[in-house]
Amino acid sequence: MLKKISAFPLAAFIAITSLARSVKEDERGLSGVVVAVLLILIAVLAVILIWKFLGDWINELWTRITDTSKTIT
Repeated sequence: MLKKISAFPLAAFIAITSLARSVKEDERGLSGVVVAVLLILIAVLAVILIWKFLGDWINELWTRITDTSKTIT
C-alpha cells in the first residue's frame, strides 16, 4: 500500500506532462485574429463594468479635484 502511495506523485506528474504535451502539439486551436478579437471584447467589457460601478465616484472625485485647484489658483 505504501508503495502505491509513493508512486502516486510520479503518476500524476506523468499524466499532467502528457496532457500538457498533447495540448501544446494540438494544432486545432483558435486563430490569432479570433484571440485578438476576444481579448479586445473582454477589455471593453471590463472598462464598461468599471465605469458603471465606479463612474459616479470618479466623477465626484474629479469635481473635488477641480474645485480644489480653483481655490488654490
